[in-house]
Amino acid sequence: MTLRQRSHWVFDLDGTLTLAVHDFAAIRRHLGIPEQADILHHLADLPATEREAKHAWLFEHERELAVAARPAPGAIDLVRSLHGRGCRLGILTRNARDLALLTLAAIGLEDCFDPAAVLGRDEAAPKPDPGGLLQLAEFWQVTPTQLVMVGDHGYDLECGRAAGSWTIQVNSPDDRWAAVRDLHFDDCAALLQAL
Repeated sequence: MTLRQRSHWVFDLDGTLTLAVHDFAAIRRHLGIPEQADILHHLADLPATEREAKHAWLFEHERELAVAARPAPGAIDLVRSLHGRGCRLGILTRNARDLALLTLAAIGLEDCFDPAAVLGRDEAAPKPDPGGLLQLAEFWQVTPTQLVMVGDHGYDLECGRAAGSWTIQVNSPDDRWAAVRDLHFDDCAALLQAL
């Protein structure tokens, strides 16, 4: 099956469909998380009261970013093109689902995604765990091999590879993840040209 023939597309959100604005180092400093630690895994291991307080701060911080989200180069045209072809579109993000929906509204793409196909960190184990992709495959009643996972980070690509899906890296020149990506494009505009 060629890339153009694929009809089930799952996107990471922050840094993939939107400009990357998260300052993860500053978030770690504010929350007292070690420099190299995964933020979500670190928070999950904290005592309940501390975990809830830090998650509340993180949610509010990310909410401000969601409201101000700007589309990444080519993202609007890519999503609108796929949607116009009748493709099924989903979001798999390490952000909260409500904030993902808010972000899609901020960039004007909320009408292209069925809200049931927008999964955040509370609906599925955070990437690189493939559980979210497996849920979307089941929701759409297709095999995971029929999905395309598009992202800007190794977590997205590792998730896709673990699920058996096609993986496409955009908006990141990083070659550390070459082993877990099938294709690489400079941005969403370049990906659309390939379609």
